[in-house]
Amino acid sequence: MFHQIWAALLYLYGVILNSIYQCPEHSQLTTLGVDGKEFPEVHLGQWYFIAGAAPTKEELATFDPVDNIVFNMAVGSAPMQLNLRATIRTKDGLCVPRKWIYHLTEGSTDLRTEGRPDMKTELFSSSCPGGIMLNETGQGYQRFLLYNRSPHPPEKCVEEFKSLTSCLDSKAFLLTPRNQEACELSSD
Repeated sequence: MFHQIWAALLYLYGVILNSIYQCPEHSQLTTLGVDGKEFPEVHLGQWYFIAGAAPTKEELATFDPVDNIVFNMAVGSAPMQLNLRATIRTKDGLCVPRKWIYHLTEGSTDLRTEGRPDMKTELFSSSCPGGIMLNETGQGYQRFLLYNRSPHPPEKCVEEFKSLTSCLDSKAFLLTPRNQEACELSSD
C-alpha cells in the first residue's frame, strides 16, 4: 500500500514538474505569404548571425573561427528563389564572402540550398524583436541558428534562444563574439 501511494505521489510530482518546465512552442513561419508573395518581405534584408546550438559541438565547429557574420537575403531572379549573400569576419580579421541560393518549397516551410540536396532549412519566429531562428539539418548534423537585425540584440534574446534549444536536446551552444567591425557585403 505504501509503495502505491509513493508511486502515485512521484507520478503526480512528475506531471506537475513537466507542466511547469515544459518547453515553449515556436510558431513556424510559412515561406509563402497569404497575399501571394513568394517570401514575406519582412524576412528580406540584412541579418546578423548571433548564436548557434546543436546536440554536439562538432555540429557547430564550422563557426569556431568566426567573429561575426552579416547576411543579406534578397528575392532571386527566378520564382521561388532567394539569394543569400554573407560576409564572414574571422577571429583573425579576414573577410570571407559567401553566396547561397535557397529554393522555396511550395506548401512547406522548407528552404532547400542549391547544390546541397541533403540540406534543409526551416524558419521559425523568435520572441526577440528583430529576431529569427533557423533549423538547419543535413547529412549528419542538425543545428539551430539565431539571427537578428541588430548585431547586439538584448541579452534576454540569447538566453531565450539558449533555453529553447536546450529543451530541443541541443547540448552545445556557441555565441559569436562580435568584437570586430562587420565586413561590408559585396553588392553583386
